[in-house]
Amino acid sequence: MKGVAKIIQVMKENPKGVRFNDLQKVCIYYFGQPRQSGSSHCIYKTPWPGNPRVNIQNHKGKAKPYQVKQVLLAIEKIEIQHG
Repeated sequence: MKGVAKIIQVMKENPKGVRFNDLQKVCIYYFGQPRQSGSSHCIYKTPWPGNPRVNIQNHKGKAKPYQVKQVLLAIEKIEIQHG
C-alpha cells in the first residue's frame, strides 16, 4: 500500500503528470485485474451498480487527466463505503 499511497498523492497533486503504469497499479490495487486490457484501454469493474467500471487509457505512456480524476473519485467512493 505504501507505493500506492504515494502514487495517489501524486495523482491528487498533478493529474496531468501521472504515468499510465502508475495509474494501472492503483486500479489493480483497488479494483482487481482489468476485465479488458491489451489495447490502449484497460477497463476495471467497480463494486457498485449503475456504471460499474473505471476506464483508463494509455496516451504515450501517460494517463489522461480526466481519467485520473475519475479514478480518484471511485477510490473515494470505495473508501466511504468501506470506511
